[in-house]
Amino acid sequence: MNSESFAGRLALVTGSSGAIGTAVVESLRAAGARVVCADRSGTVPIEQAGSLQSQAIALDVTDRAQVMDLFARIETGLGPVDTLVNVAGVVSHGSAEALTEAEWDRVIDINLKGTFLCCQAAMAGMKRLRFGRIINMGSIVGKNSGNARPWISPDEQKVASNVAYGVSKAGVHIMTGFLARELASHGITVNAVAPGPVATGMTKAFPEQLRALIPTGRMGSTADIARAVMFLAEKSADFITGEVLDVNGGMMSD
Repeated sequence: MNSESFAGRLALVTGSSGAIGTAVVESLRAAGARVVCADRSGTVPIEQAGSLQSQAIALDVTDRAQVMDLFARIETGLGPVDTLVNVAGVVSHGSAEALTEAEWDRVIDINLKGTFLCCQAAMAGMKRLRFGRIINMGSIVGKNSGNARPWISPDEQKVASNVAYGVSKAGVHIMTGFLARELASHGITVNAVAPGPVATGMTKAFPEQLRALIPTGRMGSTADIARAVMFLAEKSADFITGEVLDVNGGMMSD
């Protein structure tokens, strides 16, 4: 990794306290970037944040006022964000038949609406800079209609991502393409990373029979995802935009 390419860069990472978010934050900081962390479980409310870089700032990505206020505070204190990594998201398991309306709304609001609101809030500052990198977090489930095989074992669906999660991530994928076209002439690239199963606390219940379907023979690591994010965030990646980069150990390709 060329740390010089991140010197002077200012990044915002949402969902920063999760396993993938933490790996992304550490990678960006190691490469020389200034990183602002934001997370729903952040310890510092926006209105009380002293040093924006010291701790995770509490942020509800579904609240437009909170999102806009955070970007304004960052710009006032540190300058415009030139790198946005939208990691904030939630998983949801179970069958479509058992899915409640409240759960559908929760997943779509956080994963899709929240990602859009953060992208939207970043645009003005990046346009002024004539430079920007937006990396969204998609998923293999937004492409393959789910990892579970309920026609073989209904129990797989109980512990695998459901339709709400898949739809939210498919929406992130297509949104990435729309924004890439809209922002390309401003020097801003918009890409997504689509992980396959990643070994974190959220995937402890991932069925062993589904792990066996990963051609590389292992689940992904948070470092695998962070490396993909860093590649897309490089200044030299300026000819890559609208891409949904698969990081799934060969489970699927397109």
